[in-house]
This record gives sequence, structure tokens and C-alpha cells, in this order.
Amino acid sequence: MSFGDFTGQTQVIQLLQRSLARERLAHGYLFTGHELEVLEGVARTLAKTLNCQAIDSRNQFDSNRRGAEAQSKKGEPTIDSCDQCDSCRRIEQLNHPDVLWVRPESKSRIITIDQMRELMQTVNLKPTIAQYKVAIISGADRLNPQAANAFLKTLEEPPSKSILILLTTEPQRILETILSRCLRLAFAGEGLHLSNPNAAWLASFSAEAAKADSGLLGRYRLLGMLLARLTAQKSEIEKSLTENSPLAKYEDLEPKMREKLEDELNASVEAEYRRQRTDLISGLQWWLRDVWLAALGMNTEMFSIPGNAAAASTAGQRVSPAEAMENLQVIERLQRQLNSNVQEALALEVGLLKLKF
Repeated sequence: MSFGDFTGQTQVIQLLQRSLARERLAHGYLFTGHELEVLEGVARTLAKTLNCQAIDSRNQFDSNRRGAEAQSKKGEPTIDSCDQCDSCRRIEQLNHPDVLWVRPESKSRIITIDQMRELMQTVNLKPTIAQYKVAIISGADRLNPQAANAFLKTLEEPPSKSILILLTTEPQRILETILSRCLRLAFAGEGLHLSNPNAAWLASFSAEAAKADSGLLGRYRLLGMLLARLTAQKSEIEKSLTENSPLAKYEDLEPKMREKLEDELNASVEAEYRRQRTDLISGLQWWLRDVWLAALGMNTEMFSIPGNAAAASTAGQRVSPAEAMENLQVIERLQRQLNSNVQEALALEVGLLKLKF
């Protein structure tokens, strides 16, 4: 596969290709999305492009191999792997000595400290046959704390000619110390799924956030909107699951069985509420990503939620790129806190009051 095959991920692929063309790749990336297979495909293609033998030292295509150089709108070369040379084929077949893969392998489905120590030892060696060593950690949310902490120094100061790529569908489970050392690229496409009620809520929320009144009262209005939507979600979940529970179908249940079913119902309601809460806040996170892109001066064609592009553009004009990035970090921390035993209302209040618009 080449970058051209990822038709549903045009926005992020273009960002990667521009970085390649300008030779300004980050040393550490975090690829997030809903499908790990897609993330692995992009990481593998990036590794192929970095080491493609059909690209000369000026990052241009060899016309004998791939045809004339393609030009982007800005006149930059459209960098892509040839998918034909020995290096590309070996990387595609997962047998290239300089492209390293780490996946959860233990019985408990975690990435262990031994796996990371072996990876770090190999990464610190010079490339064997390629220009770049590329280490790809698939399912990075499965790094246990010891493995993650051992990896920090390498992630912070990677060897020259090396690129570290972490892949995850659950970024909220990754340690903040890891997140802060990576450039995060969120792959949208089919990844953003909002129900009609959540899409309508997000449109109202973003319009309110884009208003000129961005003071404390404005923050509390946003908090009130979020709390109201979450309350409505929980009520809908309780009603739906209760109606489909055996408790609603059988009145003459023994006390022990009724108690057991009630416990199961409560657990089901809480689990579904947490899932839907995560989805709702993830939608907000995607919109805040659009605000960040607007603050960077990016075209609205790159936005994840086109319907809310106007609000994102307005909000993005009032904040710096650093402030917009801080908003994303605030929401990531909030997601992690909500997956712990923190008091929900307090965590939401603290998180919302920290946002800048």
C-alpha cells in the first residue's frame, strides 16, 4: 500500500507528506483512530516512504521507476512509496531489519517491559540496510506502567535517523508523560461517529463556545450544556435497558434472583453510560482539533466536522495554536480522569473551566 491508497484519510496523509517533503518529521508520533488496522497501514507506509529506494536524496521520484514528479498545490512534491523496490516489499511483508514492530503478546494482552527493553536496544543501533530505523508500537495503550516509564527516555531523546510511532484506538488510556512526548495525528474518516442527538448537541455547544462572551459565565453555560446532555443520555439508557430487562418481564422473581438482576442492570447502565459519555466527549475533542487547525491557519477542508467549521474558525481566530493545543490536552486528561474513580461533576467542571476560546 502507498499513501494514495488511504483515500478516506486525505487530511492527515497530506500533513505527513508535507512533513516528508520539508524534511520536518517528528521523532515521535501518536496515531489515533477507531481502526488499528488502518493505523498500522499508515505507519507501515510511512516507514516504506522514508526508506523507499525509488526516492532520491532530494525526496523526488525516480522517473524511471514511478513517473514524473507529482506536484501539490503548493508546489511541493507528493512524497509516496513506490511499493515496488526491495525495501518497500520487505517492509510490507514485515521482514525488514530496520522496521521494528511491538504488539501485546503476553497472556494478559499487555506490552511488557522486556519487549520494550529489546526494542530500545535495537533502536539505539545504527540502521542495518535502510536510512531510517522505524519502531511501531501497535496497541500502545497496552503498555504496562513499567514498560511505558522505561520507554520515556528513548521517546524523549530518540537516536538520530529513527522514528517512533505509537498506535492506539484508546488514547485516554495512555500515560500523560507518553502523550506529551509525541506529535498526535488523529485519523478521522470513518472514525468519527456521532449520533443525531449528539451531532445536534455538538452544533449547539460549538456555536455557544464561538460566541464573543468567553468569560467565566460563558464557561459555566458550556458546562451546563454538557451536564444536561449527559443527564439526558443517562435517562435514555436507564429507560431503554430497564424496558428490556427480565425485571420488567417477570414480576414473580425470587428475591435473590431479583437482586442479582438489579445489580446486573445497574452495571449495564453504568457501562453503557460511560461508553456514550466517552463518545460525546470524543466528538467535542474532534471539534477542538478543528479549532486547533483553524488557529494554525489551515483550510476548512481539513476539518473533521465540516458542519461546525464556522464555529471552529471563529474560535480558532481568538486563540493561539499553543492555547488550542492546550485545549486538546485538557480534554485528553478529562477522558482519563473519567475512566478512573474521580467525581464526574467535579472533573467536568475543572476541565471545562480550563478551556480557552
